[in-house]
Amino acid sequence: MEEKDSLIDGYMKFLDAGKTERECCARIVSMAKEHGFKNLLETESLKPGDKVYVSKWGKAVALFQIGSGSIEDGMNILGAHIDSPRLDVKQNPLYESDCLVYLNTHYYGGIKKYQWVTMPLAIHGVVCKKDGSTVQVCVGEKDSDPVFCISDILPHLAQKQMKETASDFIPGESLDLILGSEIPPARFKDETDSDSKDESKSDEEKSLKSGEKAKKNILKILRDSYGIEEEDFGSAELEIVPAGKARYMGFDRSLVLSYGQDDRSCAYTSAMAMLETAAEKRTTCCLCVDKEEIGSVGATGMASHFFENAVAELLARLGNYSELTLRRCLNSSYMLSSDVNSAFDPQHSDLYDKPNSSFLNGGIVFNKYTGSRGKSGASDASPEFIAKIRGLLSDAGVTYQMAELGKVDQGGGGTIAYLAAKYGMYVLDAGVPVMSMHAPWEITAVEDLRQAFAAYKFFLTAD
Repeated sequence: MEEKDSLIDGYMKFLDAGKTERECCARIVSMAKEHGFKNLLETESLKPGDKVYVSKWGKAVALFQIGSGSIEDGMNILGAHIDSPRLDVKQNPLYESDCLVYLNTHYYGGIKKYQWVTMPLAIHGVVCKKDGSTVQVCVGEKDSDPVFCISDILPHLAQKQMKETASDFIPGESLDLILGSEIPPARFKDETDSDSKDESKSDEEKSLKSGEKAKKNILKILRDSYGIEEEDFGSAELEIVPAGKARYMGFDRSLVLSYGQDDRSCAYTSAMAMLETAAEKRTTCCLCVDKEEIGSVGATGMASHFFENAVAELLARLGNYSELTLRRCLNSSYMLSSDVNSAFDPQHSDLYDKPNSSFLNGGIVFNKYTGSRGKSGASDASPEFIAKIRGLLSDAGVTYQMAELGKVDQGGGGTIAYLAAKYGMYVLDAGVPVMSMHAPWEITAVEDLRQAFAAYKFFLTAD
């Protein structure tokens, strides 16, 4: 599989450029503009063939292409999420302890905390200042950048730690990044004394040699490099993610290793399918939302009115808005909830019901229901809709597999499907199988990405 693959090449670049929901949203909007999409809110009227997008706070985005049929007959929607498990920086995060400077964090989403220690990490995000300006931050991705790390206990002293459960031996409050360091004062006492008497040194230079000198030095770097003061952390949104690029995995290059493939593997293939497929009778939509990993909450999550409001704006510009038309449109829509499924792991086969598992290289995965144990929190898809999608993809020669997440009593998970289903639309979870899901580095298969892309394209043209 060493030949040039534009889809996979583009996907890996997307992963590198989009390690946060803001970065993903910006990239999707940029791609949409390159394909002729215009800002819906800057458009006065719409007609069949028009392509528009709308974004919420730069963290969620919906793309639409107007079909030739009545909007009341519904849309074909691909719905994915663009947030991923990570560490978030707290509001008052910067502190010094014994000559090391730390950044205090709060983990986001379902992670195994122990996986995030002793690995190179990067800082991505924005700092919003009181004057209304916004500073973009991305440190740790360039070869010339420093990286950051969370320390761990050496095995020689870890007897107590090794006896604790995996969920406890790395407390959440210990997931603090090391940002910098300083020589302990006793080791440069003479230098400090001489510096204090050196009239050529500024007060700032002298102050760095006494009392939280390492923290003061980091603050000076932040101020000089970004114009950021310590108080600006209070209005910042900084995310800690693994440093490094997406890579092919395996001698045959059949796999992709990267951070954030849940759910960006489905978000990218959905967006590309949308950009490369002309709407026919039914209006098409690609919806990429935030906050799925913590319950789809907030103004940019699927539980918000973002999507509903976007469709209302669309109807208004079609000259056909009414509350009833909006309800009929949503109720008559089809949606593939473009989200990943757990790939069968032969090293941990006891966690899976093998006949009902998804496999790497097995194609796009249909998951009739998600939820936990007794289907708690599930969106149970209609068999009639599943049959329709099966027939569509079989005729198109697209490879698919039907699966669950794992054994019933082992746990479970959810997607945005149940939130779309509340409108009465047909919804089916359909996405890429992922191994090591929610780990800092996740594994997908090139073949599955290709099949998902093909499936999404054919779905968009379904009548």
